[in-house]
Amino acid sequence: MVKLNDCWGMLMTKVNERNYALFAVTTVLVGLNLRPIMASVGPVLDLIQADTGVGDTSAGLLTTFPVLAMGVFAFFGGVLQRKFGVEKTVLWSLIALCTATLSRFYFHGEMALIATAVLGGTGIAVIQAVLPGMIKRDYGDKAGQLMALYTVGIMGGAMLSSSLTAPVSNLSSWPLSLSLWGILAIIALLSWKKISADSADSADSAGAGGQENAQLPLTSKRAWFLLLFFGIGTSAYTLVLAWLPPFYVQLGWSGTASGLLLGGVTLCQVIAAVSLSSVVDRFSDRRPILYSILGVIILGLMCLVVSPESLFIPALLLLGFGIGGLFPMSLIIIVDHLQAASQAGSLMGFVQGGGYVVASIMPFAAGVINDYFNDLSMAWVVMIVAMVVQLMMVPFLSPKYSLSTNDWSLQKAS
Repeated sequence: MVKLNDCWGMLMTKVNERNYALFAVTTVLVGLNLRPIMASVGPVLDLIQADTGVGDTSAGLLTTFPVLAMGVFAFFGGVLQRKFGVEKTVLWSLIALCTATLSRFYFHGEMALIATAVLGGTGIAVIQAVLPGMIKRDYGDKAGQLMALYTVGIMGGAMLSSSLTAPVSNLSSWPLSLSLWGILAIIALLSWKKISADSADSADSAGAGGQENAQLPLTSKRAWFLLLFFGIGTSAYTLVLAWLPPFYVQLGWSGTASGLLLGGVTLCQVIAAVSLSSVVDRFSDRRPILYSILGVIILGLMCLVVSPESLFIPALLLLGFGIGGLFPMSLIIIVDHLQAASQAGSLMGFVQGGGYVVASIMPFAAGVINDYFNDLSMAWVVMIVAMVVQLMMVPFLSPKYSLSTNDWSLQKAS
């Protein structure tokens, strides 16, 4: 009997490991789809403007609108999670994202690009709001590692799309180079359907929480604090994503070269996220990591202000490693504040929803600045000031507290 029990235990361990491996791979595949619809625009923005007549301010909207949609529709993540379950919610969000991306091959006028950006941003918003809840629910003891791997996928998608869009455009056309990233969504859909088939969806849709968990934490000061922290950090990411390639094109670089520069930044982001996934769970207090990350980002932005051409390599490395560490750490900190997985949809939707609304301002503001000054340097200065503000917020992110399950008030963590 003992041997039989041992064999059964070993078998179940192998099954769980295999399920975890499949879930981890699928999480990365889903993450790969959450940035190409934005990251692919910058390297070919000059071609888009030449063909469509889009000005700098309107060009900023091509990043602002999907980020804004990511913010507005993130608030509905918790509602969709409770009604349909995470599995179906993510599935339909991937379908929306795939449709938005592929349709850019046929519909690529100014309004069509904005409409597909909004549709894609909506799909991204819902995925980002509900997927962390599934991670917390099914793999709570490995949530930090999975969240880091998830961001590896996000940054990997940005790296691939920013690096390859301009070369593909040179070989064919920019509409094709924008739309081909829908292939990634098809692959993610197939893998996600396998995950959905193996998962008990009813456990999530029925047990996602009662009526009290349906409410957003509007009265929680800590939730608003997390929203602002996430929004400022994400502003740095969206600004670099939208305007780093055009900034270097203004300096005389080609679209391909500036796209490769952004690809280098995102490659560093991937390396940072992978490295973080292996060490993050060793630090119960995340603040020392945050101090280092924010200092690195500030130095990178200063390189762009002081001497962008001679310091482009330090800027690439500093911004890449810094932003690559900040985004997953911001998500991990949100998860750290949860006492129950059933809260994840509401808190993640609230923080990311409002945070992305905040972050959507920066690409548009940079476009206005560029229109007015014909120089993006002032945008980097504004971002430096914002990062200093975020640095001053870090001391208040103590690991001793979390948000209670019932009323979203701040409690001593158990």
